[in-house]
Amino acid sequence: MSFPKDFLWGAATAAYQIEGAYNEDGRGPSIWDKYSAYHGNTRYNETGHVADDHYHRVDEDIAIMKEIGLKAYRFSISWSRVIPEGVGKVNEKGLKFYSDLVDKLIAAGIEPIATLYHWDYPYALHRKGAWLNDDSSEWFLEYTRVVVDALSDRVRYWATINEPQCVLGCGYWGGFHAPFQQAQPCDLLIMGRNVLLSHGKAANYIRNHAKKTPIIGFTPIGPSYIPKDDSAEAIEEARRKTFSTEGEGFTFSLSYWSDPVFLGKYPDELYEDYGDMVPEFTDEEWKLVTEPLDYYGTNIYYSQGGPKGVEGYPENRYQGAPESHIGWIVAPEVMYWSAKFLYERYGKPIMITENGMAEHDWICLDGKVHDTYRIDYTHRYLKEFRRAAEDGVPLVGYLHWSLMDNYEWAEGYTMRFGLVYVDYGTLKRTIKDSGYWYRDVIESNGEKL
Repeated sequence: MSFPKDFLWGAATAAYQIEGAYNEDGRGPSIWDKYSAYHGNTRYNETGHVADDHYHRVDEDIAIMKEIGLKAYRFSISWSRVIPEGVGKVNEKGLKFYSDLVDKLIAAGIEPIATLYHWDYPYALHRKGAWLNDDSSEWFLEYTRVVVDALSDRVRYWATINEPQCVLGCGYWGGFHAPFQQAQPCDLLIMGRNVLLSHGKAANYIRNHAKKTPIIGFTPIGPSYIPKDDSAEAIEEARRKTFSTEGEGFTFSLSYWSDPVFLGKYPDELYEDYGDMVPEFTDEEWKLVTEPLDYYGTNIYYSQGGPKGVEGYPENRYQGAPESHIGWIVAPEVMYWSAKFLYERYGKPIMITENGMAEHDWICLDGKVHDTYRIDYTHRYLKEFRRAAEDGVPLVGYLHWSLMDNYEWAEGYTMRFGLVYVDYGTLKRTIKDSGYWYRDVIESNGEKL
């Protein structure tokens, strides 16, 4: 068994990372607009104010997608571009941008996949407490309603919240993403409850009000541990570690987010660690949180394991282990084991909603970008994803991160993930060798791997 005939070959981006036009046509500020330029929050205090200027270059970018041969394109919607204050008056110009984007994608033969939230929380709502405010799920529902009512006559594929682990873990626990805060577990647990309820209300609204039959997913980051060998004991140990709630690091865990959505309960381990601090849902709220989904979307880059430290190597790293420019371990087998473990636990077809690598790219003397390592990386990871299909895991699609080089959050513009090179001085786009290689893979439906 290989990739199914209707497999979605595509690429992904996020609004704040590519759009620019941060204060044009009525868009309101997000937490990234307000916090990224100060106090060393981001490398060189860089912002996404211009980014790739996709807002003004959308036609050029869709032409590039078509040249690469993408069958699908996952984009996120800037909440504060659509509703500048987060709630209340809708910015029709902002909403029209996304409506026009969808029309242009469809005209180019590219399936639009809309993500409602990819980290750019409206600053006006942040001032009201953001996810710590128990009204936050109603704010998110109001935003969802506006977007779904406007786009669901053409958009079939939906993702609610991208990488909730990073929403809380990076933004409110580690403090290295906007809003660059460090909250206590009691507050993080309340925030997590509201994020889960926001997802549930959004999924429920899409299911019951979309004009086209929707295909809905949730997109946590989901790297697994890789078994040390092929023994049943090693596989079970890797599975156990993969779904651990990780004590104080529960916001980054897989099961903390996915067990409530797909299994209707928090992991037992969370109660062992936090007891009565774990906020509960009412029966009606549980019905929302567990709104049935159509696929499990997951972002896979590296294998799970401890961070690098002075006391020794974590179990997924060894002396001289290969890693990408951003420092993430290169471990293709994680695509197989993640897909396998996730399907066995949650029973949903798997879509890789992000996978790719940061590399030291530049324009060569011949005017091209020869990113051979990215080709090799993607080739290896896709072969492992295909192995999951051969082992009986149903696959929905693969979305390469990213379509183009972009603003890599706290890393600014130093990390290049794209199939397309962007000269940030001129904003000129150049398709890399990996983009043309990916075109051949798409044309063959993966047979050329």
